[in-house]
Amino acid sequence: MDELGLLPGVREDLVRAAYQNAPGNEIDSHKFVNPESSAALVANTFGYFMNRPERLPALTETADARWPALCVVPEATVHFPWSGGHHPCLDVLIPTGTCLFGIESKRYEPHRGKPKPHFSDAYRRDVWGSAMKRYEHCRDLLCDESVHFQHLDASQLVKHAFGLRSAANHIGEHLGKRPILVYIYAESVRWPDGRPVPLTERVRHRDEVEIFARLVAGDEVTFCSCTYASLLATWVHSGDAEVMEHAENVAARFML
Repeated sequence: MDELGLLPGVREDLVRAAYQNAPGNEIDSHKFVNPESSAALVANTFGYFMNRPERLPALTETADARWPALCVVPEATVHFPWSGGHHPCLDVLIPTGTCLFGIESKRYEPHRGKPKPHFSDAYRRDVWGSAMKRYEHCRDLLCDESVHFQHLDASQLVKHAFGLRSAANHIGEHLGKRPILVYIYAESVRWPDGRPVPLTERVRHRDEVEIFARLVAGDEVTFCSCTYASLLATWVHSGDAEVMEHAENVAARFML
């Protein structure tokens, strides 16, 4: 095992390069090796496919997504249609022949406190097109507290959706691809120190994911979600023996 605690088949040099060039300073700050690390979960799960993207099983049943993946890029920044300021960093970016998948991954974050939703004035610029009105409406509901999420970081998802939409609509390698935001969460039963994660919190988080999905359904950026357990279950039945073994390793390491 390397010093990052990566699973077999996950190359440390590729993971280090991805995370050391990204916001968050996960490796140098030693947050990556914290027992509660969300970065460790997503890096171990998807880092396996960084040098073998063609073996990543399809994330969704989206029609005409034209799998396989062309590449698997952890800690990928997608840029808004302006310079300056902060731009969203997706946990993983995965382009296929026709789609652009952006993954937001959560482990224990839904069960910690989160800041009040905030959107700068820049998010109200008329740059999102006519097919993002539901995301814009969700933004406004969050700002005036007409809707409140206790466990789901809905404002982050809205910002990521805007970033994915921008990436698929501006000159570059992703131009013209269908943007799909995938929310994958661990639904952990216990914290690493043994404390239980209350069932009520896990149920409420799942309910909030469904509420968010209904709010933004039909917009240009498709939103979909799944648990890590359900994702890995599909990999176990993928028919690829090495991918099946990797899925079992992830589930065992992270108690999924």
